[in-house]
Amino acid sequence: MSNAMNSLIGQPIDRIDGGLKVTGQAKYAAEYTEGKIAHGYMLGAAIAKGRVVAIDTSRAERAPGVVYVMTHRNAPAQPEFGPARVDNRFGRARPVLNNNLIRYYDEPVALVVAETLESARHAAGLIDVRYERTPGRFDLETHLNDTYRPEKINAGMETDTTLGNFTGAFDSAQVQVDATYHNAYQNHNPMEPHAALAVWQGDNLTIYTSSQTVSNTQAAIAATLQIPPERVRIVSKFIGGGFGAKLGVQAETVLAGMAARILHRPVRVVQTRQQMYGNTGHRPAFVQRIRLGADKNGKLDALGHEVVSQTAYYEEFAEQTAAFTRSLYAAPNRITRHRLVRLDLPSGDTMRAPGEAPGMLALECAMDELAEKLGLDPIELRVRNEPTEDPERKVPFSSRGLIACMREGAQRFDWARRPSQPGTLRDGRILIGYGMSAAIRPNYLRPAQAKVRIDRHGIVQARLDMTDIGTGTYTILAQIAAEALGLPMDRIQVNLGDTDFPRTPGSGGSFGAASAGSALHNACLALREKIAGLAVADRRSPLSGGNARDAVFAEGMIKIGGRSEPFATVLSRGPSEGLEADGRIAPGETYVKFSQHGFGAHFAEVGVDMDTGEIRLRRMLGVFAAGRILNAKTARSQMIGGMIWGVGSALHEEGVVDPRYGHFVNHDLAEYHIPVNADIRNIEAIFLDEKDDKGNPLGIKGIGELGICGAGACVANAVYNATGIRVREFPITLDKLLPKMPLMAI
Repeated sequence: MSNAMNSLIGQPIDRIDGGLKVTGQAKYAAEYTEGKIAHGYMLGAAIAKGRVVAIDTSRAERAPGVVYVMTHRNAPAQPEFGPARVDNRFGRARPVLNNNLIRYYDEPVALVVAETLESARHAAGLIDVRYERTPGRFDLETHLNDTYRPEKINAGMETDTTLGNFTGAFDSAQVQVDATYHNAYQNHNPMEPHAALAVWQGDNLTIYTSSQTVSNTQAAIAATLQIPPERVRIVSKFIGGGFGAKLGVQAETVLAGMAARILHRPVRVVQTRQQMYGNTGHRPAFVQRIRLGADKNGKLDALGHEVVSQTAYYEEFAEQTAAFTRSLYAAPNRITRHRLVRLDLPSGDTMRAPGEAPGMLALECAMDELAEKLGLDPIELRVRNEPTEDPERKVPFSSRGLIACMREGAQRFDWARRPSQPGTLRDGRILIGYGMSAAIRPNYLRPAQAKVRIDRHGIVQARLDMTDIGTGTYTILAQIAAEALGLPMDRIQVNLGDTDFPRTPGSGGSFGAASAGSALHNACLALREKIAGLAVADRRSPLSGGNARDAVFAEGMIKIGGRSEPFATVLSRGPSEGLEADGRIAPGETYVKFSQHGFGAHFAEVGVDMDTGEIRLRRMLGVFAAGRILNAKTARSQMIGGMIWGVGSALHEEGVVDPRYGHFVNHDLAEYHIPVNADIRNIEAIFLDEKDDKGNPLGIKGIGELGICGAGACVANAVYNATGIRVREFPITLDKLLPKMPLMAI
């Protein structure tokens, strides 16, 4: 059974939800209205560690419009937060206001609920809170000697790996690089802030919220409010960005649920931009030591990647920062290691490409340093260390397009123009530099389910609890269903973001499209079998007596041999309720037998002002091998977005913690710098044709995070090529570059 090969998959189809968004009809969490809504505002702690010793809410309670003030004294009973590490931290109970302890700056100490948001915010300022402050630890650099080894790192990966005799091989290597890199804190800052509207109907709770994984949100809310999960419905139809910050439940959702239950009316709570810096997680700061030992021909004999990062006392998050190193380059003697330092800061959390984004910023700069020591082109160094199998797992790669990406990118970017001697190419008073880096990102698959129904008019309803965080999920799922069923796109209606629908892993880890898409594909195949079976069993059909397995679905027709019949005609003689089918997917044995990744190569040209040290990105190119591309337009958008994020990691983004008081001092978009249009000029992303049938039925690989992997190192290497100044502390800001620039200003 097949469909025609004029494929919808891969086409640059406009987003089917685009019209809803530009006309304001796409509802985001804070835009839902139901009943007489009350508005909540969180008051955050003014200290980073200690306890509340007294709290006076009397003035707030008398303020105009206030209907309720919740503190630890009157909050509903909730379970304890529990141990720092649990198997599913996204589904754990997350109590808020359950005691008087302060674990981090801006942790909620009160919720004011009023008739308007303005009234609630005003009244929150009238609450008098007295604290007992306890000395805290806030600075990673001063506590690097006080580390511990986590049991596991993120995604269930091994904390450390060793192969061969790394120390002996490194010490005896003819050429060595031993460099330490420092990555700053980063904050998610999605365009849509975290928001929730909670509505109770008897014992059943519906929450309209901004959640990347509605099933996890359902589990966490049920655990926190101590009610059965089946009584909690989570709705998240449109999400204005997430980047990992919306994988789990945050305080606003819990507080909205508790307040709505007490007040017997809907309650909406929205975090301010400033509150999000303390209450939605962040990418931790890292200190990374990279050791590379090679012979004079550039062949690696020793590869070491050791990471120290921040975690919280109350919850452990160990980012898998060195895990990708285990699969990227060949070297017989290897070590990767992860250690944590507990600080009195909010818990770190997943943020776009956790592991690869900060880790490749270090390793790919170190590879550039090694190439310079060897007098080798950086691409040639990487080619000479291309593995024939996964270096540590000792299994073949399902596909590996790294060399092809580098060579294609070099030709398109005119890499041969790169000066081999840093600081020698100029455009007036502007120093010009070229940089490149590799990209790798694991290809994940998670269990997922989908349901499809076709009515007697040929309209298909697809239902999954999958979410769309702005990546185009509605569109690519419609493409998958339309192609599988041989129907035009306008016959497909995709319904997402509701726990009433079949369960998927949601949006995260770049596994969303492959997991949800494969489940939907399988559901459509099951539906095709039912439709074909209906036709061949019906004596009134010209397809009667045919072999259903030979059915071809295309252009709204079912064809068997030289006979055909329209979908609508077949269905008109079927059940009045239409036909329905389910599909599912789960990782199979290919995930054990093969090492699965997407690959890419980044190229950047920067200009550095000789007098001011100002860095400008002049152009950037990413070339990627990432399996079958579902939609050329949305895929390109994803890659460019990731590449721009890489530019920010290299040059702009830095969450600054006050080491005295333990808070992020630049907690808004005025002082937390991210790239803007003026920073990004000529940028392009292209895909190589790649077929990889080992991961899932459609040959899809995750791309949402591949674009950021290595992108920052590419820019940092270009800065070095322009100036001859190697900065190992990111971002590369003027204060780190300018003091060394006068030596060159001639």
